[in-house]
Amino acid sequence: MTHARRVGLFGGSFDPVHDAHVALARAALAELQLDEVRWIPAGQAWQKARPLTAAVHREAMLRLAIRGEPRFVLDRIETERPGPSYTLDTVRTLAAAQPATLWFLIIGHDQYAGLHTWNGWQQLLGLVTLAVANRPGQVREVHEDVRRFAHQVVPLPMLDISATAVRERVAAGEDISKLVPPAVARYIDSHRLYRARPGS
Repeated sequence: MTHARRVGLFGGSFDPVHDAHVALARAALAELQLDEVRWIPAGQAWQKARPLTAAVHREAMLRLAIRGEPRFVLDRIETERPGPSYTLDTVRTLAAAQPATLWFLIIGHDQYAGLHTWNGWQQLLGLVTLAVANRPGQVREVHEDVRRFAHQVVPLPMLDISATAVRERVAAGEDISKLVPPAVARYIDSHRLYRARPGS
């Protein structure tokens, strides 16, 4: 009897993907004994106020960041689907196509704290095992309804990196080589992404 495939779903805007994303995905592979981590860049991120960088660039940077690890897979399900990117819709589609797979939803603690605002979050947690990445020392209040659902904790390496910080450093002309994979840094530079607009 073959074991059920264990697949981690790692969604986000990835604008850009950075070293903390990669470290978390590697930690999830080990901690959750996953067969695969599926990276899912958002199409229309309905909770983001700012417009996202074009999906073609975000996907290209992801491909560069995850190459060399065969258990990392890029899934374009959300960038190919029109309308807002709701995780519930994504998981329902994937689960219908692969009903025997065990799905793990990998999220950061900030997302966990805001999970009660997600579209159909109760139904979502009926379809996945929640895997929450905890930075040591990071505490945010989690809604009591969400706390009732069991979840697993993925210890996150101490990498204090955010996509916002990467974009700000690029706009200021500062070095990002210690924040993103080398190939991603080269891509950002060659495509002139996140540069400050003239006069801004």
